[in-house]
Amino acid sequence: MSDLSMLINGLKVSAEKGATFERRNPLDGTVATRAPAASAADAVMAVEAAAEAFRTWSEAGPGERRALLLKAADRLEAKTPQFVEAVSAETGATGMWGGFNVMLAASMLREAAALTTQVAGEVIPSDVPGSLAMGVRVPAGVVLGIAPWNAPVILAVRAIATPLACGNTVVLKGSENCPRTHQLIIEVLQEAGFPPGVVNYVTNAPADAGAVVEAMVAHPAVRRVNFTGSTRVGRLIAMTCAKYLKPVVLELGGKAPLVVLDDADLDDAVNAAAFGAFANSGQICMSTERIIVDLKVADEFVRKFADKAKGLPLGDPRKPEPVVLGSVIGMPTVQHCNALIDDALSKGAKLVCGAKAETTLMPATVLDHVNPSMRIYREETFGPVKCVVRVKNTEEAIACANDNEYGLSAAVFGRDIARAFNVARKIDSGICHVNGPTVHDEAQMPFGGVKGSGMGRFGGKAGIAEFTELRWITVQTKPRHYPF
Repeated sequence: MSDLSMLINGLKVSAEKGATFERRNPLDGTVATRAPAASAADAVMAVEAAAEAFRTWSEAGPGERRALLLKAADRLEAKTPQFVEAVSAETGATGMWGGFNVMLAASMLREAAALTTQVAGEVIPSDVPGSLAMGVRVPAGVVLGIAPWNAPVILAVRAIATPLACGNTVVLKGSENCPRTHQLIIEVLQEAGFPPGVVNYVTNAPADAGAVVEAMVAHPAVRRVNFTGSTRVGRLIAMTCAKYLKPVVLELGGKAPLVVLDDADLDDAVNAAAFGAFANSGQICMSTERIIVDLKVADEFVRKFADKAKGLPLGDPRKPEPVVLGSVIGMPTVQHCNALIDDALSKGAKLVCGAKAETTLMPATVLDHVNPSMRIYREETFGPVKCVVRVKNTEEAIACANDNEYGLSAAVFGRDIARAFNVARKIDSGICHVNGPTVHDEAQMPFGGVKGSGMGRFGGKAGIAEFTELRWITVQTKPRHYPF
């Protein structure tokens, strides 16, 4: 069990009045972490420390920022064993998932380091003689990053790496489900040598989240907010940001479709579907949630997919034996998925593998012959329970893929690349992969969704645009004529 502290202005601090909360392991209920339960006043202190540090950090050259981000990437990788242990203890995820998180997060830090010299502007032709007109990108100010538990290292690093590269200072609000994992990231940045106040870390008890977030968003120094999490909470964050006129980047829920056309390589599609559906027990925003299969190949696909799913090992991720499916985050996920299974079966779906679960160790479960009358057709499972929807043709597949409030990731499988690409173009999603899984991320790519999956983009130059202000600055180089 780990006792944690917050980080404000480079100092490890407790919450007001020493308040704490506990995070328990989802499998056995043992206390994994005890963390400070910040008050609104604590959160404001973190913002004010970041605001003070912004004065000097915003003037730091790209070389200085780059060097610190590269050091942080190295330090992050060096702590891989600690991250793997913390991720398993707090969220129940496998060592494979924890290790992948570290690998991609380190890549994100290195990509952010490369972006430090890409924060560029442009010279814009002016109709005023002698006017040198420029669009200049400058650091925005204090950035509040709110990170989730499901890909804890990746998404917390993403919340702060590009903002730091652009010259902003940050406050990271850690997830109540993995405060130790998120604190390890803060330790990495401290060890890399970031100056006091440039990076600050706040943890809060679940019941206090709303008050803590609003106190920070309301502070005049906070100029950008980014949040990754559920669509329900994202709407609340968006409304709070609107109240205070703060720009926000939201990456929210998903119900990612994977479309299998009648000419698809079925073995390739099965492997991609299994990876996308069951990596981290289906608890990824990009997780394959709906497998939309042409009737001509549906029987064969379902047989192969079920065989693949049945062979995925399930078990306690803290034990030596390697597993693909560890624990889900908690019993509410189990209850939600069990209810979706009951509803689907009562309306004619067929259970082809897996079963309802009694603990947070949930097997890979597949339901076939799912239709729009069933809850699982539209509701995000965020667990290892997936559905197959059979369609008559390509047009019906596209309509099915778009018949949802979400629009984050999608995939299309077909040997005729031009045809598959044209299907991909017609799917309403921020991300779509042809002959690749729905779960895919690279640090330099513009990552984000449409519709109920959010707004704005993380990654690469798209991230620079989100976390800087674009100013119009002119220099009059010769006398200007005025009408009076």
